Amino acid sequence: MGNIFSIVNQKGGVGKTTTAVNLSAYLASRGEKTLIIDMDPQGNASSGLGVNKDSIEFDIYSVIIGRVDINDSIVSTEIENLSIIPATKNLAGAEVELAGMEAREYMLKSSMKSIKDSFDYVIIDCPPSLGLLTINALGASDKVIIPVQCEYYALEGLGNLIGTLKLVKKSINPGLEIAGIVMTMFDARTMLNNQVVVDAKNYFGKKVFETVIPRNIRLSEAPSHGLPISMYEPESKGAIAYRRLAKEVVSVA
Repeated sequence: MGNIFSIVNQKGGVGKTTTAVNLSAYLASRGEKTLIIDMDPQGNASSGLGVNKDSIEFDIYSVIIGRVDINDSIVSTEIENLSIIPATKNLAGAEVELAGMEAREYMLKSSMKSIKDSFDYVIIDCPPSLGLLTINALGASDKVIIPVQCEYYALEGLGNLIGTLKLVKKSINPGLEIAGIVMTMFDARTMLNNQVVVDAKNYFGKKVFETVIPRNIRLSEAPSHGLPISMYEPESKGAIAYRRLAKEVVSVA
């Protein structure tokens, strides 16, 4: 049975999609059969892996509203062992449609039953909110990875997110666990960034991954080429960091 991880933070711009894409690519490079599910209506994980959204026949929206079987929505990528269920702008209206459905928090989990044994890892890229799309992702997941930008206010928001995760664990998914917190956009030259990492480790202990993702121009450039950092600039600092993170994630799976 595969490991299902949600990449989640209600705050935008913290590196969720960057983490989802590059972690998935490095898991795949380790020989792990990996699937990304793009649950963000912006569809950045899809475009970041070179998916042409205009050519998509079925997306994750079609799956969670019950229009198609999940197997029909899986798209191969240029990376060996890595597939994706893409998102399109159709997903933006899914929250409204889900609100009127019975068992609306479990639509993604129900649809995934037929593929759980087909992949070693499923990585779900969540939107920057705690609405029904994210709740569906959390309901379907075994573990959560939380990217946190290295800035002071990010730690304040983290407490709210962990409170929400506890509620989901209590009422929707009793097996949900936090795999780890990954500090992102780290600039070693600033005292504040260093202090935020120290504070996070003091407060959350071993839940903070040892790997810290640096602020890196190559990581920013890679999505515009439709490539993960492992293919765009494999020797960059960002690539080395995500390769290490993949190793850590395997160790906690």
